[in-house]
Amino acid sequence: MLSLAQKKQLNVTGAMLNRPMLAWVREAQLYGNDEHPWVAAQSIFPLPSLKGHARRLQQLKGTPIGYVLFKRSRTLPNQRFIQQTAEGWQRQTRYDWYGRQLLISETFLPAFVTTDS
Repeated sequence: MLSLAQKKQLNVTGAMLNRPMLAWVREAQLYGNDEHPWVAAQSIFPLPSLKGHARRLQQLKGTPIGYVLFKRSRTLPNQRFIQQTAEGWQRQTRYDWYGRQLLISETFLPAFVTTDS
């Protein structure tokens, strides 16, 4: 179930802010050149948005989300939020893809910051 903050980031307004909203959530850890994850990623797709072209997002399996989102266009309408969390710096981006809202969060973990090149 989406939190109030997530609903606001997804541009939900009015009475829908106070109603429960289900979402399909995809989580992944991204690794660099060591055994500790560098980035914790989360993609949030409100269930009402998974219609039309967006329906195929449920069948991604191991395919990176960016491959699907940016396949036809290098840029998409978006709004970005940056914040410091207990886990590390977090970048959240709300995308408008085929008229559907989705939220992608990437938290840069301590292993990313302390990794030697």
